Amino acid sequence: MATVDITWRKSAIGYNRDQKDTIRKLGLRRLNQTVSHEDSPALRGMLGKVQHLIDVREGDSK
Repeated sequence: MATVDITWRKSAIGYNRDQKDTIRKLGLRRLNQTVSHEDSPALRGMLGKVQHLIDVREGDSK
């Protein structure tokens, strides 16, 4: 299955609590941190909710 690399680029200060919670649930703890996740519809929904705060890059297909 394909992976997705997610990098937190913009602070969540001033945004709704649910967006801050989504950033945490993605495993991001600090700005400019990058994490990898397996691609899934649930993950894509989370990414859509905070797309203005993150950069998304398609990872390696395994």
